[in-house]
Parts: sequence; C-alpha cells; structure tokens
Amino acid sequence: MRMRQKAATNNSNHDKGNRSRPPGRPRSEAARVSILRSALNLLGKNGFAELTIEEVAADANVGKATVYRWWPHKAALIADAFASGATRRLHFPDTGSVDADMSQQMRQLIKVFRGRQGRIVSAILAGGQSDKELISAFRERFLWPRRQEAYTTLQRGIRRGELRKDIDKDLLLDSLYGPIYMRFLIRHDSLTAEFVDGLCGLVLGGARPRAKNRRRSTGLN
Repeated sequence: MRMRQKAATNNSNHDKGNRSRPPGRPRSEAARVSILRSALNLLGKNGFAELTIEEVAADANVGKATVYRWWPHKAALIADAFASGATRRLHFPDTGSVDADMSQQMRQLIKVFRGRQGRIVSAILAGGQSDKELISAFRERFLWPRRQEAYTTLQRGIRRGELRKDIDKDLLLDSLYGPIYMRFLIRHDSLTAEFVDGLCGLVLGGARPRAKNRRRSTGLN
C-alpha cells in the first residue's frame, strides 16, 4: 500500500514538473529576443563594420549556430533587430482620412528617427553604402512591409475620392518620405510635427482629383 502511495506521489510530482517546465518553443523565442537585443546594443556601440555574429552570440549567451538558425548573415540580423523594435510603432491607422493616416504614421517615423533607434538607422544606412547585403536586408525586412501598408492606405484614399485614381503611388510615397530621410541624413533642418503636416498638405494636395470643369469647381457660370 505504501509503495503504491509513494509511486502515486512520484507520478504526481513528475506531472507537476512537466507542467511547470516551459516547452521548447518559448525558450527558443526567449533566445531569439535576446539575440535581437544584443545585436542592437552592439550595433549602437561598435557600428556595423565591427559587429560579428560571434560577438552577438556571446553577448546573448547563446551558441553561434543558434544565431545562424534564424539569420543567414549579420545584415539580416541587424535589419530584423531594428524592425522588431520599430514596426509596432509604425503601423498605418485607418481614421477615414488619407491625410490623417499618412501624417500620423509619418509623425511616428520621425519620433523613431529622433530617438535611440535613429542611431541604428544611421548605422544601417551608412553600412549599407558599402555592404549590399545590409541595405537589401533593410529594404526587404523593414521598408517593403511598411510600403505595402502605405499602398493600402493610399488605395483607401483613392476609393474615398480623396486621391486621383491614376496617381503614381510610388512617386507619391517617395515625395512624402524622401524629405524626411533627407532631413534625417543631411540634418540641414529639424524633423518636427509641423514639418510633417506641411509636407502632407503640400504633397497630398497635389494628388487630389482634378476638377472636370474648372468653371463648376470655382462656382462660375
């Protein structure tokens, strides 16, 4: 009888231990997050050229093979590290107005550029001038997903009649975001909310549907 009770107790403790032990996937996710955090910290300290996968692995307390399991090279790692911290702040809202949607997202972008993550973007863009893998990874893992969201936002504006149906979306987006990157990189003037609002008004104002009849649009007979 005692042996049965002891066996039952052992089985119960074993089950509790199994229930309390975290499964493999959360542990892997914790390692991934640690690697991304280490990559950003080391990039901010040493720059892209001096950064190595070995250094990131050591700082994150994982094996080098663990890093390569998720990222084929350090360029992909750095691009993902930046995107993981910035993406949730840069989603496009759906307010019912293309002007408000774009200006709110652009305001969030300049907040990112003015903060700690802005130094990471500077390092990526600087390193990307001589490393094609880095700038390609930045485009694919950060810029293009945001671009797809922006297309959707502009398409909503077209359906609501706020923008011309034949508008060149790529030219429109480059006209909106190009000046932001110019001020960010050249630093000839400040990135402010007022700058964003004025930029949106100027660019989107030129993308409005053309009046079919100038007389009718001005109220002339």
